[in-house]
Amino acid sequence: MREDNQMLVITHLSQLLDLVTGIGGFIIPLILWLTQKDKVAGMDFHGKMIINFQISMFIYSLLCIPLIFLFGLGIIALIGIAVIMLILPIVNAIKVSNGEIPNYPLTIEIIK
Repeated sequence: MREDNQMLVITHLSQLLDLVTGIGGFIIPLILWLTQKDKVAGMDFHGKMIINFQISMFIYSLLCIPLIFLFGLGIIALIGIAVIMLILPIVNAIKVSNGEIPNYPLTIEIIK
């Protein structure tokens, strides 16, 4: 296995493709994780973390839909989720480039 922090940073930043394509922020990290997990040191850990984060944010977004009808609370929650999905990949990419362990709060551990 090779050390490749740039690939790990790209994997974290690829989540931002959700802003452009809607689903690319899930598919591209998934492809990078599945193809590079045996080649890049730490990719398995980071890939699982990213996929769990993306699935968790999708679940939280789905739960906000019924809350929209309850005084618009769902809209506020969706805005919060959007901010989290914009900021956390950038912060964690910076952490990875500095050799630190990234952290995605509110993540449900689906893939172990």
